[in-house]
Amino acid sequence: MKRLAVILTLAFSLVGFSSFANGEDLAPAAAVQSFKNSFKTATEVSWSATESFHKVSFFLNGQPVSAFYSAQGEMIAITRSINSLQLPIALQASLKKDYDAYWISDLFEMANEEGTSYFITLENADTKLVLKSTAASEWTSFRKQRKS
Repeated sequence: MKRLAVILTLAFSLVGFSSFANGEDLAPAAAVQSFKNSFKTATEVSWSATESFHKVSFFLNGQPVSAFYSAQGEMIAITRSINSLQLPIALQASLKKDYDAYWISDLFEMANEEGTSYFITLENADTKLVLKSTAASEWTSFRKQRKS
């Protein structure tokens, strides 16, 4: 009987630890519920928080995804890393034409109430550029930084 009590205590401790470890306690209950309703099959869920929003990173169908929620539990945006072949054809062509001297160091798709946009980080020996798609065919400079 004593052994059963120890095993049950350990089991409940592990369950409590796993929900603490994923940071769910950092997010408002409304955000957690909204996430659970939207992404029922999500795995490897991990929450984090900033002053402005709550971020949940997870896997959906084997792909890493992040969702961002307001304190009221409303989804602000969802992002996923993609490769350049997943970009719309016009954006791929624009990259090839205008930024052929750069390599891609980061690329993600963001969906929110305004629609879907893409952010890409391009680098060469001297410069790091972050571009944002303004439509499915154009890139605009989001940030430019000289490397030291």
